[in-house]
Amino acid sequence: MKGEKMAKLKFQKVSLNVVFYREGEKFIAYSPALDLSTCGDTQEQAKGRFEDALQLFLEETDKMGTIEDVLLECGWKKVGHPQKMWLPPVYIGQTQEEVRLPCPA
Repeated sequence: MKGEKMAKLKFQKVSLNVVFYREGEKFIAYSPALDLSTCGDTQEQAKGRFEDALQLFLEETDKMGTIEDVLLECGWKKVGHPQKMWLPPVYIGQTQEEVRLPCPA
């Protein structure tokens, strides 16, 4: 049954960095810590869709039994004893770098 496994899990609160940027007419919401993204016509719509995508991501990885593998692959760490918790990759900042790209023909 949907959500049956998740209902038995213990949960912890985690702060995720979500980056919003514009691509053409769309607003993109992207979380580097989960490599998860979505888009919308407005930033608010992208935020709402990200929340929906995150919930679906958690439900599906739980249902497939892959949530631990996926989080580890994304750089998360399991810490603590006896109560284990997840630590997301540490966000240290961002920068804009000037690069040279070939021009389209």
